[in-house]
Amino acid sequence: MQAKLIPLVQGREIVISKDVTIVGRKQGICDVVIEHPSISKIHCVVARTDGLLFIRDLGSTNGTKVNGQRVLRGAILPGDELAFAKVKFKVFMGPDDAESLNAKERTEVIEPDPMTIDSSEFELLDEDDMVSLIDDED
Repeated sequence: MQAKLIPLVQGREIVISKDVTIVGRKQGICDVVIEHPSISKIHCVVARTDGLLFIRDLGSTNGTKVNGQRVLRGAILPGDELAFAKVKFKVFMGPDDAESLNAKERTEVIEPDPMTIDSSEFELLDEDDMVSLIDDED
């Protein structure tokens, strides 16, 4: 069974094709090189066994997370969100799963900054004006 890690924001898809895959920044040592400053040189290892995926953090500085929970080691299931430090992926297993990923699933939601409103743009209403507005709506 083929496993794929699809980036949630930007970057390239990662295909886990070996039984043991080392992930990190270090060229020549890591099977999957992710050039991001939050990733450790040798960040973690992803292992395939009997059609299942397992992850083990290798003492990375910024950690490895599965579904938002920092893990030292654990199983990875289809649909899980996997984060190597600040770089996030969605886990897919099987050849056709990744093609079914729609744009909404590939988008990370970022909360907007609160908007500042100038209070001088608003008119304060007295009690009579408020009663009048309520009566007008009925």
